[in-house]
Amino acid sequence: MLNKIFIEKHIKDALQEDIGFGDITTDYLTDENDRLKCSLNTRAEGIFCGKSVFETVFTILSPEIKIKFYFKDGDVIKKGDKIADIEGPAKYILMGERTALNYIQRMSGIATETNKYQKAIGEYKAKVADTRKTTPCFRAFEKYAVKMGGGSLHRFNLADCAMIKDNHIKYAGSLTAAVGKLKKHISHAHKIEAECDTKEQVKEALACGVDIIMLDNMNCSLMKECVELIGGKAIVEASGNVTLDTIKEIASTGVDIISSSAIVAKAPTLDLGLDM
Repeated sequence: MLNKIFIEKHIKDALQEDIGFGDITTDYLTDENDRLKCSLNTRAEGIFCGKSVFETVFTILSPEIKIKFYFKDGDVIKKGDKIADIEGPAKYILMGERTALNYIQRMSGIATETNKYQKAIGEYKAKVADTRKTTPCFRAFEKYAVKMGGGSLHRFNLADCAMIKDNHIKYAGSLTAAVGKLKKHISHAHKIEAECDTKEQVKEALACGVDIIMLDNMNCSLMKECVELIGGKAIVEASGNVTLDTIKEIASTGVDIISSSAIVAKAPTLDLGLDM
C-alpha cells in the first residue's frame, strides 16, 4: 500500500511545481467564500486507481473540501460512471484539479493495462509483473497501480533482490563466479535471480542454487524445455517480447512470472474528468 507520509510529500512537490508562485487565473476569478460542486467522471472503461492520492491533493489545499467516492481502487469503471462528488472552496478545487487528475489518470491507465495483460493469460497460473522501467520519482504510484490492476510486483529497487544480468556475468567472468561472490555478502533475506538466454545458462544457474531464473527472450519451445528442466527448483520468470498477443502462449509454457515493461511504460492514461 502507498505510505501516507510519502504520498503527502510527493503531492506537495507536485503542487509546488504546478502552482509556482500562485494561480493567477483562479486567484483573480474567485473569492475566498466562493463554493463549488463538481463530480469526477470517467469517459472510458477501465480500472480505477488513485483514490487516496486524488483525495490528498485537495486535503492539502483545503481541509474544507469534501469528497464522496462511489468506487474504490481496483474497481471496474464504465464510460459515464460518476466516480466521486466534490464540494468545497472553488479556489482550491480549481487550483488542484489538474494535479489530482494527472495522478489518477496515469495510475488508472496503468491499472487498466495491467488488467488486460493478466486477463490475457487466461487459465494459466502465471502472473504478469512490472519492471524497473518506470517514471523517475513516480515508481511507487506506478507499482501500486500494477497491483490494483491484478498484477504482481517485481523488485522495487536495486536493494530488494540480487539480479544478475548479462553485463554482470561478463564483468564477473561467469554466472557461477557472480553467484559465488554474491552469496558471500548478501543478507539471508535476499533472493538471487539470474538472467539466462540459453539452456546451458539455465543448467549453470540451477547448479549455483539461485532462487529465480529469468528466461530472457527465449522462444516458447525453448522456454517449455527450460521449465521442465528447472522442475520447480526455482521460480521461473519469462521476459522479452511480451505483448497482449504473445502473453498467453508464454504462460502456457508453465512459467510462474511474466515480466513486462509495457504495462507501465506503454500504458495510456485513462480519460477521467472533473465536471461542474
